[in-house]
Amino acid sequence: MTEERVSWPKYFMLQAVMMASRGTCTRLQVGAVVVKQGRIIASGYNGSVAGTPHCEDVGDLMVDGHCIRAVHAEQNALMQMAKMGIASDGAEIYVTDFPCVYCTKLLLQAGIKKINYLRNYRNDDFAMELIDEKQVELEQVEISASDVEKMHFERYITSD
Repeated sequence: MTEERVSWPKYFMLQAVMMASRGTCTRLQVGAVVVKQGRIIASGYNGSVAGTPHCEDVGDLMVDGHCIRAVHAEQNALMQMAKMGIASDGAEIYVTDFPCVYCTKLLLQAGIKKINYLRNYRNDDFAMELIDEKQVELEQVEISASDVEKMHFERYITSD
């Protein structure tokens, strides 16, 4: 009997979770994966500007309740695409946490057609209004323990 594979939305969200594990902000680790025509075209996680100290090394830089040291995962994914000359128009994003209002504006301006998220996180009313106005599809993708088990990570462990 063939074991059922994880669905594409869960697969891409699990990729975003893996990206989040690279995050260096001590407040919240976030990962993002941009997908177009069923293929990953960019990814990002939250951390400091490349080549500068990370929150986990020197602490968060808090202003008005927000850490301004970290670049958000969605922003890093969009900047990766810009640096590499990859078009974002018509793509969708998988992100571990609902985008803040600033990231939402960037995603909409970049032509992202669908936002898939794992967890609600301070969902902003204006962000929701913009998503509705731009008719961008929004979907919460849930991951269960059985979805993670389907990944069979134990097969790839080489040492303890």
